[in-house]
Amino acid sequence: MIEPASLGNFFTIFFTAAMVILLGALYALLFAYSRIRLVPALMPLAYLSYVGLFISTLVLAKAANLLSHPLWVAVVVCMLVGYLLAPHAIWHLCVGTHARGDAVPVKVS
Repeated sequence: MIEPASLGNFFTIFFTAAMVILLGALYALLFAYSRIRLVPALMPLAYLSYVGLFISTLVLAKAANLLSHPLWVAVVVCMLVGYLLAPHAIWHLCVGTHARGDAVPVKVS
């Protein structure tokens, strides 16, 4: 059984949870903008925001006592891998979908 997080960790949990959301969004935004606008100089900033996301997630997991149980460690690892790979997969899906030249034009009346 996992011990509940202490009340003293409330601010840490609140702040790092917000950072996970913000840095995850920033990573996806910088990744997409770098690819769409062909600005490769933004890609290191995207990965830097992922590093911040990674650190925030580990601090959140430690403050919420999630690292004491192997199941929760697996959830944290899956989330971090998903956040890292999802923008790449979505980008390739979008490029593959929109690159097809045999699309049927839609007639709007």
